[in-house]
Amino acid sequence: MTKKDGHGSRCRTIAIAVLAGLLGSVQVPSAHAAGDTVPADFNGDGYRDVVLRVPAADVAGREDAGAVIVLYGSASGLSAKSRVVITQNSAGVPGSAERGDYFGASTASADLDRDGYADLVVGAPYEDLAQGENKGMVTILWGSRSGLVSGRALPTPDSPHDFDRIGRDVAAVGKGSSATSLVTVGGWNYTRTFQGPFTRSSGPTSAGMGLGEWFGSVAAGDLDRDGRADTVAVSGRAGGHTGGRIHVNAENQPQWSVPLTHGDALVATVGDVNGDGYGDIVAGDPDEPEQRGVDGELGGRILIWYGSPAGVPTDTNPVVISQDTAGVPGSGEKGDRFGASVAVADFDRDGVGDIAVGASGEKLGTVAGAGMVTVIPGKRTGTPGSGAYSYSQDTTGVPGGSESRDHFGTTVSAGDVNRDGRPELIVSAHGENNYAGAAWTLPGGTTRPTATGSKMFTTSQFGLPASGWQLFGGDSLPLL
Repeated sequence: MTKKDGHGSRCRTIAIAVLAGLLGSVQVPSAHAAGDTVPADFNGDGYRDVVLRVPAADVAGREDAGAVIVLYGSASGLSAKSRVVITQNSAGVPGSAERGDYFGASTASADLDRDGYADLVVGAPYEDLAQGENKGMVTILWGSRSGLVSGRALPTPDSPHDFDRIGRDVAAVGKGSSATSLVTVGGWNYTRTFQGPFTRSSGPTSAGMGLGEWFGSVAAGDLDRDGRADTVAVSGRAGGHTGGRIHVNAENQPQWSVPLTHGDALVATVGDVNGDGYGDIVAGDPDEPEQRGVDGELGGRILIWYGSPAGVPTDTNPVVISQDTAGVPGSGEKGDRFGASVAVADFDRDGVGDIAVGASGEKLGTVAGAGMVTVIPGKRTGTPGSGAYSYSQDTTGVPGGSESRDHFGTTVSAGDVNRDGRPELIVSAHGENNYAGAAWTLPGGTTRPTATGSKMFTTSQFGLPASGWQLFGGDSLPLL
C-alpha cells in the first residue's frame, strides 16, 4: 500500500492555509469528532488508561503517517514515562506507516471480545488499499496483560465511491456478551456498523451501510435500554445546513434513513444526563447560525435528545443549551465554537451524567481562540445549566497560559485513571505550540474536577517535535 498522491505534504499545505485563516473551500483532514476516547483498562491492572491521538505525527520519515499514545493509569495518576507509542510500524499492528495515512485520526475503546481487557479501535482514513486511494482502514488492537500488542483490520467494504475515507470517526461498545458488542465507523460517503461476536481470528458480521450523506462523526449507546447499543451518525455540513443531520441506527434503513427533524450538529456522544437509565444523545453544534434559534445559537450550542423506551423518535424536540442559558458561564459570542467537543461523565457522583463542553474558539480577554471547557451538571428534571463551571489555561493550577489559537477544548473526555472513584477530566488543545498540540488531565474531586495537581502533556515529552503540525490530542471538528 504505497501512497501515490503526496497526501502528507498536501495536509501540511492545507494546515498552513488553516493557520492563516484561509479555510475557504479546501478540505482539511479531520480526526475524531466528539470527545476523545474514554479511558479504558487495556492491560487488566485495574487502572484505566488514556489514549492520546497524534494523527499528523511523522513516522520513520513518513509525513502524517500518524500515531497513538497510551498513557497507563496508576495510583498516582498519569505519567509521560508510563506510556507506549503505537504506529503501523509497531509489532502486531496491521499495515505499515505510510505518508498521509493519518493513523489515529479517530479512536474508540471497548472490551469487544469480552475477555476482561479493553480493546482499542483506530481509524486511518487516508489509507490506500487495493480498492483505491484514500479508502481508509479501521484496526482493532486487542488488549492483553501486556497491553495492546496485536491487532486485525476490519474489512473495508467495496463501494462505488472514490476516497471513502473510512475511519474518519469510530465508536465502539462492549456490552453483555461479545455478540452484543459493536463497532460503528464513519466515512466520507457512508457509515458501517460491525456487529459482534468479535474474536481475534474471525468475524465480525457487518450490517448495511447508512448511505446518502457524507458523515462527520459517529457515536453509540443504548437509547431504549433494550441491552443493545444504538448508533448515532452525524453528517458533515451539507444541504445548506450550518451543521449536519443526525441519524439514529442508519444502518437499519440504508438509502432512506430519516434524520432527527429538529436540530443539527457536527459532533455527538451518548450518556445518561437525567439519571433515568436511558442513554441520551448530546450533540454539539458549534457553527454560527444562519437564523439564530433555528439552526444554531450565537457562539454555538449543544442539544440533548433524551432516550426512552421508544428510543429517540425522529420528531422529538431537543433541549438546547448555549452560553446564554441561565447558569452557564460566559456569553455567546461569534466564533466561540461552544459545542466543538462533548463528553459525558458523572463528575459529582450523584448518579446523573454531567456534560463537558469544549468551546475551542473562546476568546479570553484579548486572546482570540484561547479556548475554554465548561461542565454542565446533569439534572433529573428541568433544563441543565445551573451550577455550571468552566476551565481554561488561565484557571489557577492549570499548567500553561492562554495564547491566541491554542484552542483549549479541542477534545474532551473523562474517566477514573487512579481508581479513587473520581473521574479525571481530559482536555486537548490542538493549536498549542504552533499546532503541535497538548493535553491536560485535571484530577477528579469531591464534586468536580480540580485544577490542583493537574498535568500538561506536550509532544516533546514523547520524542515528537516541540512545535509544528502534529495535532497531538487530535482534532474534534470535521473541517469540510
